[in-house]
Amino acid sequence: MKFRTMFRGVLGFSVASVLMMAGPSHAVDADAAQALAKKNDCFKCHAIDKEKKGPSYKKIAAKYKGKPEGQDAMIKNFTTGPKVKLDDGTEEDHKILNTKDVAAQKNLADWILSQ
Repeated sequence: MKFRTMFRGVLGFSVASVLMMAGPSHAVDADAAQALAKKNDCFKCHAIDKEKKGPSYKKIAAKYKGKPEGQDAMIKNFTTGPKVKLDDGTEEDHKILNTKDVAAQKNLADWILSQ
């Protein structure tokens, strides 16, 4: 009887761990994220799967895969305008996202992470 209870606990913990590592538990609104990125000229420097002036969204997603701080790090990038190093070695200020809507910021970050 104790083994069965212990097994259920371990199994439940394992399933919960896998679900947490899979990414956001809510649905990403890809259309809204892409519209926000387009409105803010994000595609000027970034593309989904190829390098431009900045890294591709696939490369950014790979960098943060399995790391819980990924969403926060990306939101900090789009809301504080830190210096970013470009592929050609130069640095410039990252453009600040023109929205104070935290849900929209999170959705954009989650969409990028889903690439």
